[in-house]
Amino acid sequence: MVRTGRRSAGSRLAAVVAVLACAIGLAATGCTGDRDGFRPGTADIGDPYVPGHGNGGYDVGHYGLDVRYDPSTDRLTGRAVITATATQDLSRFNLDLVGLEVRAVSVGDAPAEHRRGDGELVVTPRDGLPRGRQFTVTVEYAGVPTAVDDGALGSGGFLHTADGAVALGQPDSAATWFPVNDHPSDKATYDLAVTVPDGLAALSNGVPGPKSSADGWTTWRWSERAPMASYLSTLVIGDYRVVTGTHAGRPMVTAVAASLPATGGAATSLARTGAIVDFLASRFGPYPFDSYGGIVIADDRIGYALETQSRPVYGPGFFADDRPNPSVVAHELAHQWFGDSVSLTRWSDIWLNEGFASYAEWLWEEHDGGRTAQRNFEIQYAATDWTQPSVEPGREQMFGSAVYKRGALAVHALRRTVGDDLFFRILRTWTTERAAGNATTADLVALAERVAERQLRPLFDAWLVGGSAPTLP
Repeated sequence: MVRTGRRSAGSRLAAVVAVLACAIGLAATGCTGDRDGFRPGTADIGDPYVPGHGNGGYDVGHYGLDVRYDPSTDRLTGRAVITATATQDLSRFNLDLVGLEVRAVSVGDAPAEHRRGDGELVVTPRDGLPRGRQFTVTVEYAGVPTAVDDGALGSGGFLHTADGAVALGQPDSAATWFPVNDHPSDKATYDLAVTVPDGLAALSNGVPGPKSSADGWTTWRWSERAPMASYLSTLVIGDYRVVTGTHAGRPMVTAVAASLPATGGAATSLARTGAIVDFLASRFGPYPFDSYGGIVIADDRIGYALETQSRPVYGPGFFADDRPNPSVVAHELAHQWFGDSVSLTRWSDIWLNEGFASYAEWLWEEHDGGRTAQRNFEIQYAATDWTQPSVEPGREQMFGSAVYKRGALAVHALRRTVGDDLFFRILRTWTTERAAGNATTADLVALAERVAERQLRPLFDAWLVGGSAPTLP
């Protein structure tokens, strides 16, 4: 670009201010490299439900994580090797990282400038990264990880426990123990090696690898080869009874905290994982991952269950009084299709996760000899507050009843409208065509209309966002 004319004193001052802002990282655009067409990636993915989460300018393909955790000091040391592709001509980029000290950063073989922001690691490579270029970022880091609290969204992050630690939470957790592009719209594969004192288990997602021990420490290895949203990653360290085996030719790894009964409700419920998966696969299509399992923890701070990919984590409250609870297992396993394999593009569509998983509870209950899905539908229809929408529920109602229960009502209403054959064909087409990717409510409506060969938008609108009770189909 060619400029003409003389610059005023005011414009010269503005240019100096812009240069200083770039130097200290306050400006998001217009910084060094822009004159060559390179510009910084955004420091926020732009999802209003999770402000500050995610980053622009690149797409992560793989995380290679090597961490060491000492429960006696609550100190974690880590090395992350992140493989990504620039989606623009990139002069610098951000990674989400909370609370930990960064020792060194390199991009490719060259050291990179870096600085910390509020929950951010800002990286400036030596050279600009052209659009389409694959690159690696290596981050050496350490410190005492922290929990996070998002108020109405709940708490999560890295929690120190009496015998180890738990890294878990939705939508927050990943950035408290490794640098990450922390939004489900940027899924990636994972390899994890975690080193802990001998005698402790270190459990995570995916297929288990070979363990090794030296000098009083054991390294556990895990590999998740299907793309995974960052909030679905987990790390559970402590004293656990770990059961390994196979199911349908794939590894099955379940674990129950050693402080819980060996043959009680938690262990009994996890033992049904294979049977529940097989039933759900008969409805939703083939199971989407290379391993199965589940983890039951004993820490009462975890008052929820989370569909961490291939190996859900369950809080102890679901098995109170040592009662079995296969319903929660069915819910979290259904998420392996709805939420994990087919993931959100934006959190405002979280009903796509929770509505289908809640409906899977009804399907399993009927299959297991309990109430029919139709009866559960009738009971929930009568109890629903129709002023609360399932789609765009608002940040404060992101985990509200409308997302779960009204979402399930919409799923059953679709079934009642199109009939069983078309309904389950829609579900299987959805989980097949959108496998390993991301989707929106509009995508689901378009697919359902295509498969059913009829207009269904008014049905979805009435059951998901309408302000009054819809007419029963």
